[in-house]
Amino acid sequence: MTAPVSRDRVLDRYQSHVNTSLASLARLIAAPVEVTAAGSKVQGSDGHTYLDCGGFGVFLLGHCHPAVVAAVRKQLARNPLATRLFLNPELAQAAADLAGITPAGLDYVFLTNSGAEATEVGLKLARLAGKRHVIAMERGFHGKTLGALSVTGKAQYRDPFGPLLPMVDFVEFGDLAALHAVLTAQSVVLLEPVQAEAGVRLPPEGYLAQVQRACTETGAVLILDEIQSGMGRLGAWWGADLARVTPDVLLTGKILGGGVMPVGGVVASAQLFAPLNADPLLHSSTFAGSPLAAAAVTATIGAIKSEGLIERTRELGLQVRALADEAVTAHCPHLVAEVRGQGLLIGIDFVSAEAATEFLIGLLDSRVIASYSLNSGNVLRLTPPAILDETDLHWLARALTSAAGHVGRVMPATVRA
Repeated sequence: MTAPVSRDRVLDRYQSHVNTSLASLARLIAAPVEVTAAGSKVQGSDGHTYLDCGGFGVFLLGHCHPAVVAAVRKQLARNPLATRLFLNPELAQAAADLAGITPAGLDYVFLTNSGAEATEVGLKLARLAGKRHVIAMERGFHGKTLGALSVTGKAQYRDPFGPLLPMVDFVEFGDLAALHAVLTAQSVVLLEPVQAEAGVRLPPEGYLAQVQRACTETGAVLILDEIQSGMGRLGAWWGADLARVTPDVLLTGKILGGGVMPVGGVVASAQLFAPLNADPLLHSSTFAGSPLAAAAVTATIGAIKSEGLIERTRELGLQVRALADEAVTAHCPHLVAEVRGQGLLIGIDFVSAEAATEFLIGLLDSRVIASYSLNSGNVLRLTPPAILDETDLHWLARALTSAAGHVGRVMPATVRA
């Protein structure tokens, strides 16, 4: 029998060997140790079961999806890592599967180990195309490796590591005039269809199509970061599909590994990928595109298709957003500016970071996990799996109501921020 997990021992090791601030945060919110997870549920060392509506967008299929776990387990027993000298059938299949669900014209795939790595590959492809000037979005988030950090729109993360990449301009998301003011033929435009870490910020109607048109007219390269918005999270395979645009490069990750393997990916047009086709050693990675990761990608795409999870995401997204809106409207309307979202990427925009934190604590008290937003402390995000059933929805409704009541009592209208 496995010995029970000691939370105190884990906290001590976090304090001594992982990160002291993370240990302090865990103590503040009384976070238990994760023990096991399956479907929409996470088991904590405190003996409680938690409904996972967080996970920073990874678990659209839930935890330990049987088809993905089976594929990974089978591959693990056969050939988990490749020699890199021979052909890898799992990589070939995953690349074909991924290219098959992206917008037409995006045919070449480079699998990575993370979303940040995917951003790096996208930037390198743009440089190989002669684009040295990057236009990124204020409050956008693309990762924290040096290249990805250079184009992440929050100075708090960038400043300690400067100097970063040169020739980067930040413009407001949704401001077409600001984009036109700095756009040239030497530019690469990098943006998310929906800014997730910025607090689920949706673009104005037609904005992405106008950005693509501007890039086409000037000869600039367009990279869409769909690491968090793609693979069904918005109720479509990609935000690009909803906007009816085709970028030169599309970045993916998060859901791509089915909640089982960490995987990122880049899907590019033949024109942008041509330098890597000519010399594959211009960019390589020992572990990227491993048979184990590739098996997870293929199984994930298959599960999303066979289980109708994109359609389910659209249906559930409307229900979850309505539940959140009803709860805060009834119990703490003075603390919430807006509930917004697309599909199962939903943000509750509070008037202060303190209110968002109190709401998060209230949800945890009701055994529901949510996510904060790295680039917007006021916004709490709900990114539940597309496998929630009616019992889960009732659980979530009760938790949202309880959390709204909690934050309304802690921060009454008389002390509104």
